[in-house]
Amino acid sequence: MSVRGLCLAILSGGDATGYEIRKESTEGRFSYFDDASFGSIYPALARLEAEGMVTVREEPQAGKPSRKVYSITQAGRDEFIRSLCEPQAPDTFKSPFLLIALNAAKLPPDVLRRALERRKAQVHEELRLLSGIDNENGCTHAGSDWTRDYGIACMNFTLRYLEDHGEALIKIAEEAAAPSQAAAE
Repeated sequence: MSVRGLCLAILSGGDATGYEIRKESTEGRFSYFDDASFGSIYPALARLEAEGMVTVREEPQAGKPSRKVYSITQAGRDEFIRSLCEPQAPDTFKSPFLLIALNAAKLPPDVLRRALERRKAQVHEELRLLSGIDNENGCTHAGSDWTRDYGIACMNFTLRYLEDHGEALIKIAEEAAAPSQAAAE
């Protein structure tokens, strides 16, 4: 999904400022779909406004500059649905932890133990966040429920894999270190 599509997705749920769109895309329920920076959100919103996909209104704030609030138009809703009907790009997955795992034979076992524990803690935090999504705003939505449950299943699998196979990763480092330890003796 493009930043354009992400903006339309967020706005299809209600009006928002650029800051709120950024927050939803990095920390909120839309953080699982694509990356969007302030540097990409505002140009996308400007293009969407020029194309009639969104409107913008300024709301005065006491002692601060007015804030711009974006709303999706019917043309924007139609464009968003049309974009969802196109073949999706492959999912992307980037993991600093997997780079550490890839290089396990070059690292001390204690580094791998710490990396495994950090990754497990991160997965537990993701599970906590995902489990809390159904209570947000007191509403449920079948698509949201399915998506959240998919995420929970992926995180549970990840956690099980780390638990079941983490020692094998550490063993790679121990076995790689063994010849150098023997040579040092």
